[in-house]
Amino acid sequence: MKPLAYTAPYIWIFWAVFFATFGPEFALVSRTRPAKGEKTDRGSLGVILLASWVGMFGAFAVAGVHAFQIVNRQRMWFGIGLGTMICGSLLRRHCWRMLGKHFTGDVKASSDQPVIERGAYRWVRHPSYTGGMLMYLGVGIALTNWLSVMVVFMTSAAAYVYRVRVEEQALQLHLGGRYQAYMRRTKRFLPFLF
Repeated sequence: MKPLAYTAPYIWIFWAVFFATFGPEFALVSRTRPAKGEKTDRGSLGVILLASWVGMFGAFAVAGVHAFQIVNRQRMWFGIGLGTMICGSLLRRHCWRMLGKHFTGDVKASSDQPVIERGAYRWVRHPSYTGGMLMYLGVGIALTNWLSVMVVFMTSAAAYVYRVRVEEQALQLHLGGRYQAYMRRTKRFLPFLF
């Protein structure tokens, strides 16, 4: 049995949602230019891009492995996957609005930068990365294969964990005690948990 995302009309729905959610991400990355002499990113944008490609190709490559296919309520899981992609994308857009000019594709920090504590940032330090992981998780679920879910989510989560370490070091260096106090009050990805 093929995954729904590989059969009509579901393939058209899948790709419409995929490009609606990931298209703005591609645009953001294409506009990203590190400032001259700036070394705060430490390759984390490249790690995220590499993990994204590896995770996506891996998820699609294993989607047809029958032992891991979700066959019961496949349409429901397909819909849940699409909904998860959309929710993750909406959370990312919210973060873009909250951070404004401080939302960039690579890690940048300056001492005059404010610590944003409104919206989703009131509850977690990196809601944008939570949104990104939700988008990838949604792709795996929409492919209706548990192995696809594991492949795409684990690669993206590993990349985001590295990115967070780099970003938090840069923010602590440039914002000092203001950011450290914010770190003590919030979790990284999930309110009250992690």
